[in-house]
Amino acid sequence: MRPWLHVIGIVALIFGVRVRGASGAITPNAALEPPQAAMILELTRAAAPDRWAANVPALRQAARTAYENERWVAARGWLRIVKWAELFARTEAQFTPTWIQAVESAQVVHTRMRTRYEVSDLPFGRSLSVELQTWLVNNEAFSAEFFGVLTPQDYVPEVFRILNALHQRDPITFARYASLALAIALVYDVPPPPHWPHGQVTSSALPRKWPAPSEAFNWWVREDLAGRTYHQLARLTADELKFVVDAAAPFEQLVWAQRTVNVPLAQLDHAYAMIRYRKDRIAKTQAIWPGPNYTLKTILHDGGICVDQAYFATEVGKARGVPTLLFYGAGKDGRHAWFGFLDGAQTWRLDAGRFEEQRLVSGLALDPQTWREISDHELKFLTERFRAQPLFRESELHAAFAADYLATGRAELAVKAARRAVAVERRNLAAWETLLAAEAVNGGTARQLEGTLRAAAVAFQAYPDLEVLFSNRISASLRARGEGSAARMEERIIAEKNQAKRSDLSARQAREILARSIASDRPAAQILVFNSVMENYGRGAGINFFDHVVVFFAQHLMHTGDKVSAQAAVARARQTLRVEPNSQLAGELTKLETLVRGN
Repeated sequence: MRPWLHVIGIVALIFGVRVRGASGAITPNAALEPPQAAMILELTRAAAPDRWAANVPALRQAARTAYENERWVAARGWLRIVKWAELFARTEAQFTPTWIQAVESAQVVHTRMRTRYEVSDLPFGRSLSVELQTWLVNNEAFSAEFFGVLTPQDYVPEVFRILNALHQRDPITFARYASLALAIALVYDVPPPPHWPHGQVTSSALPRKWPAPSEAFNWWVREDLAGRTYHQLARLTADELKFVVDAAAPFEQLVWAQRTVNVPLAQLDHAYAMIRYRKDRIAKTQAIWPGPNYTLKTILHDGGICVDQAYFATEVGKARGVPTLLFYGAGKDGRHAWFGFLDGAQTWRLDAGRFEEQRLVSGLALDPQTWREISDHELKFLTERFRAQPLFRESELHAAFAADYLATGRAELAVKAARRAVAVERRNLAAWETLLAAEAVNGGTARQLEGTLRAAAVAFQAYPDLEVLFSNRISASLRARGEGSAARMEERIIAEKNQAKRSDLSARQAREILARSIASDRPAAQILVFNSVMENYGRGAGINFFDHVVVFFAQHLMHTGDKVSAQAAVARARQTLRVEPNSQLAGELTKLETLVRGN
């Protein structure tokens, strides 16, 4: 049993009931046509709320019949019903252990999550009204959005309970603002972590808690209908609205922001500069908010540092229905916080308060749906918005069937479908992963898999973090089959490629090389590898390299008791890195020198 929670089973006996539409009721000819509204209505009346399981085999066969005959519209329609039927038929007892594993694998477990989960053998369909199930199965647009945004870290039982409650209160408003309802359900399914929206304010000054889902839904609907939002919320997607409903400030503060901060959407970046910068806090190295409360009004009155400026600006945006993101980033000389927002042209501006003179490399933001850090490529995917385009939808169809074939042991068909998916849209990351998994199951050799990995790296060369990911997997494969020299060459090529413009990725690559040496080499060889890494990747590098490589190796040496080597490593870092006087890097390097000397 995992230490962070307990799962308590509640056994419930459900007797199967055969319904119309169960196995054998859908003819091959019928499967070649999109499912008709009358059939869907008949099916949901018979299967809802909790008798969907018996229908899954026949529905899946209908979907595959349409797909294998290249009747794409029909295949999409049948597949939609299959997905809902499978989800409605799933139980909490089946779902929760898988969800726990996904949350742990993503390393997003936190102390404010529940520690006990009571689960039952009742299917999820029991938590949704028949009316809502019928609406979901019939709604093609919402279905595509739901399954497109759902992640393994979403706690579906709570997502469904929130959706059902919002639907029952007002089905008409729910239908109009369905994406808003979905965003609230996906974000509010678990409590927010203690380090959100940032870790530089105490829990007493800023309580981290969600409002009631119904209160949140009603508030943003009311503001939208009253014309007080800068975006029309009914036109935004759940993937955008989740960056609205994750407001940390309570609604009375958001109302204050609407009345006090008169900044139009085109100039929302000006909200950042409204907060007077507190140089005295920097001089005192006072990173944590010093006051007893963290209201927007207090921040405006007292001033703050960059993270407070970014928080204030993001909350001002959310008060106006603007999706906003708070970023942390590292530059050459120090760390910084800024924000991003969705502007009036439906384009993400991710550099508000990100000043050129700070020479920032990259930024990190939290995804309020999963509480993972949003990767570089995910941010770029957001800005490019290609996932809403028809080609990506077509690619998703092939990828979905590839995953379905793979899950049911038909690897050869999975390979074929996945290849179709990446041929239609090369940026479908899930399709590449399914293709690699299917090729491995289908007996692909290491060389063949390396070829697919290389093709994926080329497909994502405009997304450096993904290119590095696939390149590293090529290196690992080469090393596993004894091609150590080729593996090192692969690593060096990708690290040098990113050294100029993406020194953060180069630093991560250098750390991986160093970590592998620590795991396998003798101490003397580890020091040689560190010196080589510093020479090849560290010249002129900044605080990101310091964090990932220098601190990492110095701490390792101190842990092993080699104080002399730790001092030498830090001294080499001062000679190699770009350390400007009075910079944050200079200060942190001095602290590390003091630490390794033991003073």
